[in-house]
Parts: sequence; structure tokens; C-alpha cells
Amino acid sequence: MEPIILASGSPRRREYLKLLGLPFTCVPSPADEIYDPHAEPCSVVRELAIRKVKNVAEILKDKSPRWICGADTLVTLDGNIHGKPIDRGDAGRMLRSLAGRTHEVITAVALYTGRTKSIDCRSVASTVTFEPMKPGEIEWYLDTEEWRDAAGAYKIQGLASCFISSIQGSYSSIVGLPLREFYGILRDNGYPYGA
Repeated sequence: MEPIILASGSPRRREYLKLLGLPFTCVPSPADEIYDPHAEPCSVVRELAIRKVKNVAEILKDKSPRWICGADTLVTLDGNIHGKPIDRGDAGRMLRSLAGRTHEVITAVALYTGRTKSIDCRSVASTVTFEPMKPGEIEWYLDTEEWRDAAGAYKIQGLASCFISSIQGSYSSIVGLPLREFYGILRDNGYPYGA
């Protein structure tokens, strides 16, 4: 199979590519994650995923990569976007707003195909419901530091699952890479999966 460049340093995304048996190398994109907080969340997450892929394609242009994959995840509640928290206080604010409520998690995956010099991007929206959280529970979770580098200040695959009562949609997308859509985007763009 042809190697894929993963424009991310995310351990979860690496785990999913390993699970799929794909050969890959990581070239984390240094692209900024600045966005208009009032923009439509699905557009924002798609733009961020595409920005990462374009950035790595530019970095590697002399090496003519055939495949570059990038992804991004955002949490949205009441029209407000929750990206990665900047510090513990920001993480606490996010968790307090999510506690006892249902919010949306949107992940976009983008694939650059070197043969056609094109980018295909798809996004998936899922919902997550948190149980009410006592102040002490929020502080306990913040103490774990699991909130670092996590959209919405939590990782569903970790200790945050103690507070999640239900999800609707794609679990893998909430973790950070929608596997069904990722497989489909590879297949539809001619990736020789299994070859």
C-alpha cells in the first residue's frame, strides 16, 4: 500500500491509521488554528482540516507526496464553538457549560491526492450528552490534565467517559477521525487499499 502523510501529531489518529493497517508517517502541520468564533461550525472545522493538509503539502512539495490526510474536531453548544482550551481556567469554563447538557462534536477529514492535486473533505456531526457534574468532579477531571489539547476540554476515550450518558453518531469521529468517512474518502479517491 502507498504511504500516507498524516498532518497531525494526534495519538488517537495514529492509532486509527494503525488499526486500518495503513503505512503512514506523521508530519504535524504547523498551520494556525485561528478561526472566526461566530462562523458556522461545520465550515470552520472543514477549513481547519483543509488548512492543515495544504500546509503540509506546501512543506513537502519537493517530495511530491501522493496522499496527505488532515483532520480537525470542534465542539459546539448554543452556537458557540469550543476548540482546544488555552489553560485550566478555560477548560473549566468549557466543562461547566457542557455539564448536564447535550452538545455537538464535528470532525472534518481532508485528503490530498497528489495524482490530481486535489483535496476532498468530509465532515461528520455527532452529539454527546454529559451528566450533571459537581464542582468537585470538574476539579478532579481538570487535575487529570486530560483536557489538554482536546476540543471541548475532554477526551471521550479517557476518563471523561465517566460523565457521558449517551452519544449519537460516530464514536470514532468524536475521538478525532471518522473511520467510515475516512475509509470512503480513500476509496473514492483511488487509494489502493489492500493492494
